[in-house]
Amino acid sequence: MQLDQITTPFGRRSMTYAMLADQMTAAEIDEDASVDKWKIYQALCEARPRLGITDRALAVLSALISFYPKAELAAGDSLIVFPSNAQLSRRANGMAEQTIRRHLAVLVSAGLLTRKDSANGKRFARRGRAGEIDEAFGFSLKPLLARAEEIAQLAAEVEAERLHMRRMKERLTIGRRDVIKLIETALEEGAAGDWLGVQEQYRAIFADYPRKPSLEAVTAALDEIEFLRENILNQLESLVKTTKSSGNAYENERHKQNSKPDSPSESELALEKRRGGNPDTLEQNEVGPAAREIKSAAPGMGQGGHAEKTRPQGGSEAAFGQKPFPLGMVLSACREICDYGPGGAIGSWRDLMGAAVVVRSMLGVSPSAYEEACAVFGPENAATIIACILERAGHINSAGGYLRDLTSRAERGEFSLGPMLMAQIRANGPGERRAG
Repeated sequence: MQLDQITTPFGRRSMTYAMLADQMTAAEIDEDASVDKWKIYQALCEARPRLGITDRALAVLSALISFYPKAELAAGDSLIVFPSNAQLSRRANGMAEQTIRRHLAVLVSAGLLTRKDSANGKRFARRGRAGEIDEAFGFSLKPLLARAEEIAQLAAEVEAERLHMRRMKERLTIGRRDVIKLIETALEEGAAGDWLGVQEQYRAIFADYPRKPSLEAVTAALDEIEFLRENILNQLESLVKTTKSSGNAYENERHKQNSKPDSPSESELALEKRRGGNPDTLEQNEVGPAAREIKSAAPGMGQGGHAEKTRPQGGSEAAFGQKPFPLGMVLSACREICDYGPGGAIGSWRDLMGAAVVVRSMLGVSPSAYEEACAVFGPENAATIIACILERAGHINSAGGYLRDLTSRAERGEFSLGPMLMAQIRANGPGERRAG
């Protein structure tokens, strides 16, 4: 290390450990090191946010670099520039000398320049008889050469962040466009669902969105808009599939009807025999008044101009009219649903079924899928299944498709709600139930 190159500043300016470290680093440059002075300046302009310097300070640095006569900064040269403040002002587009002094101090503090002050603080050079420079006093550009690799790396990182930010904004713009047009399509086609509520969700995402967002703000908004877009597409996909598979809904319902509606089916007789009840009063006894309440409270179930789906009388009836599990057991297994009850708590089956309607819409489950589940499981058990789906929402790609699958499996006698509840209770472990 060439310790004779270490100098202290003139006048009242104090010496700091950082300034000493910068001079020592500059003295350790490899003898063969060199870099194009304007390329390193361009890298500095890219890395400016990481280095904590302003564009005005860079303008002063550009003026300083312009006084260096060679195109490359090489370790074998002195790399000292010594223009006066008046000369710097002219090359810095007339910047005030006081402002120039302030920005020079910023560049020295950032470790991009080092001072080599003369005895009287003036900047000048002594020349030999042949006109070559023997010794110069002013600002050394060696820190730029010493930190060339670091500056290039910082510039590459800033450029990568800028590119990532641009792509994230592009994805957000496309996502916003998709959501708006999908909602407009659903409204124009008269698709079932709370599409005005979905519009409010979209507005809420961008209610506090800043004019100049950070990467974190763009990422958060993108996550929410993509989640909303996926829910909309799941709901519309379910409606499209239902329309394609059902064809003429009236004919399908007639196809499912028993030719003797007054006579109970074999499955109903078997269920009645196991429970010791009258098949004629089975639905009334087991569904209870809560079912009639949810029919009046849930949108898309007999309201809003949609015809109620009649419960099919043919086929397997193993899942129809199952008794609901105790409410306390359901709330022990499914704690998240309590947040959607009145006042953030659930104290009755009516509260649970009302919360299920809200969650159903939020998860993108179509009204038709929920109506089928209510017809097969009963309203209380259908609300319980929605609560279970909410617990595992992060692991389910399509809540609507999952509910339809459970419904079809239950119709075939291949699904029972009890094991699902017990598994969820074991997954939750001990905890306090939030019931009102």
